[in-house]
Amino acid sequence: MTTVQYPLPSGFDRTTTAEEVLGNADLTGKLAVVTGGYAGLGLETVRVLSKAGAAIIIPARDVEKAKAALRDVPRIEIYPMDLSNPASIDTFGQDFAASGRPLDLLIGNAGVMATPLAHDDRGFERQFATNHLGHFQLAAQLWPALKRSGNARVVALSSGAHRFSAIDFDDPNYRHRAYDAWKAYGQSKTANALFAAELDRRGAVHGVRAFSVHPGSIRTELTRYVSDADMEAIGFRDADGNIPAHIAALFKTIEQGAATTVWCATSRQLDGMGGVYCENCDIAEALPADTKELRGVMPWAMDAEAAERLWTLSEKLLDISFQ
Repeated sequence: MTTVQYPLPSGFDRTTTAEEVLGNADLTGKLAVVTGGYAGLGLETVRVLSKAGAAIIIPARDVEKAKAALRDVPRIEIYPMDLSNPASIDTFGQDFAASGRPLDLLIGNAGVMATPLAHDDRGFERQFATNHLGHFQLAAQLWPALKRSGNARVVALSSGAHRFSAIDFDDPNYRHRAYDAWKAYGQSKTANALFAAELDRRGAVHGVRAFSVHPGSIRTELTRYVSDADMEAIGFRDADGNIPAHIAALFKTIEQGAATTVWCATSRQLDGMGGVYCENCDIAEALPADTKELRGVMPWAMDAEAAERLWTLSEKLLDISFQ
């Protein structure tokens, strides 16, 4: 059944923390995979899920950094994997598959933002490749384990920046059009939302539900490539370098920023639901394309036809199939 893209309401809001949204939930016996789970929002997500009893696998581009960040977190396994390296994704996925374990939670938290133009060896634009295609390939590798759970959830971290761009199906990898770092980031975040929608459509019959999440505006390592001039260009700084009051009011702490991810991953309020874009610990409101509001979800990020088209394109680009 299709879930309506409209707030429940959940009773939570933008100030709710990850610990608060989880409450007294017991995740003992649950197994999660969290990409980017050793810094920023990912680290807080892992900490809270582990505190509730979950066992968590962290695929890490920097294994030593992950070990240092997670040294005090129990029930953690760390393995090498780089979302921009398809061979490493296959190795991680195949090693996990060989264990025969069911997977209850897959959280696609890792990503890059507003990077300079770069293409990988396959010709894929870096943000599209890392934020979307890498997670798509990982989910394909873990698909049998998700189905084996019988009650799994997949959470894809999108962003309010999806409003910057729909998917350009004619040139998703910026081979012919002029590069715009923010539009490229927006396209990758739209891709995350469409991926969750189509995965949910295909997975519901197997007990696999999927959600996309806008965590909010949070200062993390994700902004490493973003200059003050970049922030001014998108309205997050004024000409004097100051954050406008209406933008400052949107910022969250890391504890608040991880809350919607944890809510989508664990809340019983979402039982039997899926395929929706969420923010502030609730299902976001669908807004028209011409809205000026910095909230909600744009039509192109919940377009069922675009979701299926992106799925087909992703399988073709990666030469893989979820079957």
